[in-house]
Amino acid sequence: MNKSVNATASGTHPRGKEAPPSPARRWLGRALMASALLLAANAAWLPAKAVLAQQLLQSSWRSAQADGRAHRPWPWADTHAVAKLVQPRLGVSQVVLAGDSGRPLAFGPGWAQSSAAPGSGLGTTVISGHRDTHFAWLRDVRREDAVTLETAQGPREFRVASMQVVDSRLHRIATGQDGAQLVLVTCWPFDAVAPRGPMRYVVTLVPV
Repeated sequence: MNKSVNATASGTHPRGKEAPPSPARRWLGRALMASALLLAANAAWLPAKAVLAQQLLQSSWRSAQADGRAHRPWPWADTHAVAKLVQPRLGVSQVVLAGDSGRPLAFGPGWAQSSAAPGSGLGTTVISGHRDTHFAWLRDVRREDAVTLETAQGPREFRVASMQVVDSRLHRIATGQDGAQLVLVTCWPFDAVAPRGPMRYVVTLVPV
């Protein structure tokens, strides 16, 4: 009798089998499993959305090249393709969108409209992108790497002149009409856990 009482008190049946979980424990287990699946799906969706968006953007960019007009990549888009970045060594081919606010940057690199227009040659063109999606490749860029910027005026080749980490609270990128530089900007460090930090990784390119 004592053995049976002790076994039951420890959570097992008298025959040594594990006691079935209570309804509350089953519900909690299912809730935890559902939460884990939702988190996994969200983590997988962000890169998938970036890839899918670039496919649609590539199509709109080809249309823009064909007739010189702005084409929205999807009917409700509030941006359009303005250029294309190509880096052969790293296999990069990305359409650049107008605007560098949160919405365009969710789908591709974005041109800062306060800087010189891509292809204008009237100053520094600034293009931004997220460190964990479209501009993750900047961590592998080397000095003297070639990057081609395709615009409505045709392709123009640049080479990497410098890479630096700056504090956005203290550093401002000059966008005057001296030269025709291309500046690519993303958040830093690349493996940061918290988003929207003040540090930036700035890659400066000069025309070839």
